[in-house]
Amino acid sequence: MGCFGFLKGMMFVFNGIIFLAGAAILGVGIWVKVDSGSILSFLGKIENAPAELSQVLNVGYLLIAIGALLLVIGFLGCCGAVRESRCMLLLFFIIVLLVFIAEVAGAVVILVFRPLADELFTKFGTAAVQNIKNDYGKNPDITGLWNTTMDTLKCCGFYNSSDFVDSPYYLAHDKELPPQCCPGLSNPCSQTVADSFTTITGCFPKIKQLIDENTVVIVAVALGIAALEICAMAVSLILFCRIKSRAE
Repeated sequence: MGCFGFLKGMMFVFNGIIFLAGAAILGVGIWVKVDSGSILSFLGKIENAPAELSQVLNVGYLLIAIGALLLVIGFLGCCGAVRESRCMLLLFFIIVLLVFIAEVAGAVVILVFRPLADELFTKFGTAAVQNIKNDYGKNPDITGLWNTTMDTLKCCGFYNSSDFVDSPYYLAHDKELPPQCCPGLSNPCSQTVADSFTTITGCFPKIKQLIDENTVVIVAVALGIAALEICAMAVSLILFCRIKSRAE
């Protein structure tokens, strides 16, 4: 009986956390869809962006769906454990199993279609550079977003400082580059000066570097989530069997 009570308590706490996480993700998803000034809205304004990018812009709907799913899972897990409901526990087990299978399938798809993702990033890079050359220094929203991105990541341009050559900012400031391309320099930032700052890379290489450096962490988190899902399924199945045997 003590072990049974412990499993119920763990089931309640674990799914309570899932419920709260689902509420947070749902809130973020709603915010992304409501906030017209978000980075996703900015990406949608990039001219000549690859058609596949439109799928990325639906991330708000994806977050809403994931948040709602986590809310349902957390609710079923908590109530199923507290009320000792076999129906809720079985439904919880089935949903988590389906999510686990979907995650495995998604991982396989990512591995198989990795070359297509690289091609998509190449297309997006071309569109992003053209966006800088057309609107940086002319469109306040785009200029402000690029400045915020460069200040945050300590980067310059999408690929490098040459992305700003012939941009409205470049032409209006006597062939100067944004100060982010020449950090710590009080003098005007020219292309020649920016080339001497070899550590100031583009924002895309910087993001790619961050991902590469944290690959082990990302994989560990993914494996941890998979392990938690397996444990959750095992506990729910044990509780289901115990409750069923007691009812008989």
